[in-house]
Amino acid sequence: MNIAIVHDWLTNVAGSEKVLLALKEIFPDATIFTSVFDSKKAAPFKDFDIRTSVLQKLPFMKSKRELLIPLTPFAFEQFDLSKYDLVISNTSMAAKGVITKPETIHISYCNTPPRYLWDPSVDPRAKSGSFQFLRRNVIHNMRIWDRLAADRVDHFMTNSHYIAKRIKKFYRRDSAVVYPPVDISNFDLDDSVKRADNYLYAGRLINYKKCDIVIQAFNKLDLPLHIVGSGPDEAYLRGPANKNIKFLGRISDEDLRREYQSAKALIFPAEEDFGIVPIEAMACGTPVIAFDKGGATETVIDRETGLFFDQQTLESIVESVKSFENIKFDQSKIRQQAEKFSKEIFKENISREINKILN
Repeated sequence: MNIAIVHDWLTNVAGSEKVLLALKEIFPDATIFTSVFDSKKAAPFKDFDIRTSVLQKLPFMKSKRELLIPLTPFAFEQFDLSKYDLVISNTSMAAKGVITKPETIHISYCNTPPRYLWDPSVDPRAKSGSFQFLRRNVIHNMRIWDRLAADRVDHFMTNSHYIAKRIKKFYRRDSAVVYPPVDISNFDLDDSVKRADNYLYAGRLINYKKCDIVIQAFNKLDLPLHIVGSGPDEAYLRGPANKNIKFLGRISDEDLRREYQSAKALIFPAEEDFGIVPIEAMACGTPVIAFDKGGATETVIDRETGLFFDQQTLESIVESVKSFENIKFDQSKIRQQAEKFSKEIFKENISREINKILN
């Protein structure tokens, strides 16, 4: 069977690229098609058979990637996939829009319907000048194309029930839920690391991640908080932070593991499609205090592996932290929950779903 895997663009290594790597392990002979490929920023893919689109040759491919967005539908429609029996698109943009033969099976692992089309308020690119240009001039037509492109998919899969609802809303399609792979091999329980008194936030410092309300809450609680990560809002967030809040910036994987292992709990205030950070924390036996919406509701078990707060407000976080202080958690059970989302489990689950379709 000839297999093609289609990916939006390969310009870094984040969650969707981890899915792509796992798919390549399942189908080692598959050819990868993508709009653009940066071999330096996506180094794990440099030795694979990768076919890029005409967009690869554009001079602003690396510096102004947002400007490529209106061109991606055209780019993916130009790929010749006529010799492939199975096409798997791994996408949160336009890769699902490839054109296949009637007899070719097209499975789309949809990480989310494009945020910049259907929910721009939580897309980190929404405030950029290039995005505003797109919004004024082409977004409406791109929504029409995106809706039509979804009809080219034979079977949808996705990373959470939360996103399955979005696919149903925007595309009127059902989708099988296969939780994405999280590399927990670097995160583990370590009895030699003592739990400290501090709480932890880990993630990008950008508006929709809601780190600001965590800072407000811990200013009021006057409890130690470590903040790991960087982003465009860092200077703004540092301003109101009291001395009990420590900004660590971007740190190594080893230091991140130590932060997870020593923290009392991870604070996860964002409404995410899935959320990898809570899984990494739980792999270290660390409970998670999370917002009660989005993917975290499918990975964190209330009062077993963490706690939920129901509003993205400082008051709601304060109350949850106070409640957390009176609950005991079993680190080994927390670790067991994280193991349900390993790469090996993902490969088993998605292989089973694909085999159901093929057979």
